[in-house]
Amino acid sequence: MSDYQSFQPHPTAPRTRLPAGACDSQFHVFGSVERYPVRAGAAYEMPSATIEVALKLHRLLGIERGVIVQATTYGADHQVVLDGLAVAGPNYRGCANAAVLAERDDAYIARLHDAGVRGARYTRQGLGISMEPAVYQRSIARLRELGWYAKFQPEPDGIMAQVAQFEDLDIPVVIDHMGRANPQAGEGDPSRRKLLELLERGNFWVMLSLSEKLSRTGEPWDDVIPLAQAMIQANPDRVIWGSDWPHPVSVKATPDEGRLVDQLARYAGDAATLKKIMVDNPAQLFGYDK
Repeated sequence: MSDYQSFQPHPTAPRTRLPAGACDSQFHVFGSVERYPVRAGAAYEMPSATIEVALKLHRLLGIERGVIVQATTYGADHQVVLDGLAVAGPNYRGCANAAVLAERDDAYIARLHDAGVRGARYTRQGLGISMEPAVYQRSIARLRELGWYAKFQPEPDGIMAQVAQFEDLDIPVVIDHMGRANPQAGEGDPSRRKLLELLERGNFWVMLSLSEKLSRTGEPWDDVIPLAQAMIQANPDRVIWGSDWPHPVSVKATPDEGRLVDQLARYAGDAATLKKIMVDNPAQLFGYDK
C-alpha cells in the first residue's frame, strides 16, 4: 500500500455556525484489521479513523447528521459501515460500495437497507474495484428496485471519460467532488460544463468537496470558489457537502475540517443557501424527511 497522509489530529472549530440538522454527506470510517479485514489489493487503510473519532469531529464542527460511505479498503464487506451506523444512531445513513450489488445476496442487501444504507458508490478505476458492463447494468437495476441513489467518484482528470456510464440514468445520481473539474480552466472546462448541464435535469446532485485537492493555489482555496458557486447557481436544490474525512489517498497534508466548513460558507454566500446545502437537500436525498 502507498504511504498516504493521515487526518489532522487536532482540527479546529469553524468560525461558521452551522444550522441545526447539518449533514456531512460523505465521510469514511475504518477500524482494526482484526475486526475489519482489508481486501486484497486495497490501495490504503486508516485503522485509526474510527467512528468514534468521526463523531467527535462532527460535534466540534456542529454537524448532527452524516453519511458513512464505504471505503474501497473493505470492498463488499460492509461490517465497518454496519457497526458505524449502530454507534452513530438514527441521524446517520450509509452509502455502500457498488461491489456489494454484484457480490452479495438479497439478504445482505436487505440488512444494509435496514441499517440505513440508501445508496451505492461506484469508485474510480485507480482504487481497484470495477465492473463489467453487464454486471454494471444489473447493479443499476438493483438500485432502482431498492430506491437507492447511485454515486460516482470522478477520475482525477474529471468526469468526461466516464460520463457515458451515468448521464442517461433516470434514478437519483450523486457526482462527488464537484466532478473534479479544473478550477483554473473556468467555463472552458468540459467536466464543469457537463456537470452544470446534468444539474438542470433534476435527478443529478453534486457534492461540494475536495476543495483542498481541486485547488491549484492552495489554502484558502480561493480559486475553487467560482466553480462551487456556478454549481450552486445551476441548481441550489441539488447541491450537498461532504468533508471526505479522513481524506483518503492524500499525498499532501490533509486539511483542517474547520476551515473546510468556513470554505463552504464562502461558497454559499448566505444563511439560506447554507441551510439548503447542509440541511434541506441532504434531508431529501437521504430520507431524513420520511
